[in-house]
Amino acid sequence: MAERLYLDWNATTPLRAEAKAAMIAAMELVGNPSSVHAEGRAAKGLMERARADIAAALGADGADVVFTSGATEGAALALAGRGFACAAVEHDAVAAWCDASLLVTEAGAVQVLDPAQSCLQLANSETGVVQDLPQGLAVSDLTQGFGKLPIAFNWLGCDMGLVSAHKLGGPKGIGAVVLRQGLDLPAQLRGGGQEMGRRAGTENLIGIAGFAAAAKAAAQDLANGVWEEVAEIRNILDSALSAAASQTISVGKGASRLPNTLCVIAPGWRGETQVMAMDLAGFAVSAGSACSSGKVRASKVLRAMGFDEEAAAQAIRISIGPGVRKEDVLRFADQWTKAYQRALSRAA
Repeated sequence: MAERLYLDWNATTPLRAEAKAAMIAAMELVGNPSSVHAEGRAAKGLMERARADIAAALGADGADVVFTSGATEGAALALAGRGFACAAVEHDAVAAWCDASLLVTEAGAVQVLDPAQSCLQLANSETGVVQDLPQGLAVSDLTQGFGKLPIAFNWLGCDMGLVSAHKLGGPKGIGAVVLRQGLDLPAQLRGGGQEMGRRAGTENLIGIAGFAAAAKAAAQDLANGVWEEVAEIRNILDSALSAAASQTISVGKGASRLPNTLCVIAPGWRGETQVMAMDLAGFAVSAGSACSSGKVRASKVLRAMGFDEEAAAQAIRISIGPGVRKEDVLRFADQWTKAYQRALSRAA
């Protein structure tokens, strides 16, 4: 039996060896980063080095990196009570705090009217569509782009960015809000004065160490052209599925996309059924964002792009990463095509 193949990297990535090693080393430190004795200073030193490493990987030298439990908490910290506008293509963690009034084109581009009062993701987790961020943007969800795209936060022109470690090979449960230097951000979690008074609670030192190691490794991958190779494999898969089933729709194909993401609509075959069929065949894919794909409903992202309810319910997301080979995706394409043909014959 063929080995299982993980093709859901946008949901979460495998833990990098560098992150695991850094986390194990951090476990040896007993001190609280807020303590003033030698043990506390050692923990504080590791945390601040990690903060600087993450800022460097993100092109955010001089900006403030505020550690959170992940991008969801980061979204609440950055957005709660501010009344920003966004589009329906945003992740639910962002849309929960915004007025989803911004329009989306058929190609997935969001039309921002007032950047200073808007939140706009850098890249969509379901379609991979990459946005052209306007200068003066209030907040950008950088979660899917960080580690896959060259990013220089200081040149993006936005006030705040949201990032998460487990999307680039780090551990789950740690993320950050990156702030333009000098920007004030009232705390949502109150108590101690941690994180420059912006997020109370003892910092997750082990997670922070893993985050920094993953960010450094991800930056090196980008410099080495790893994600250009991933894009080539994604394009091979895209072509194989289109050739095998010409009626399929490759969402966002004409737009700038993440190098690893393929969103495919298969008319006549519901997305959740595709996910189950591929799971039984040994492949992990999803029917949308991992935070909502367990619910049987059409993708709100595709609906916002103008697809009808039926088409939006027939989509799956395939997201790959380094190490996924040409023969892997062709094996997936073969099994997916056979399963699709069976599904159509049963419906006939």
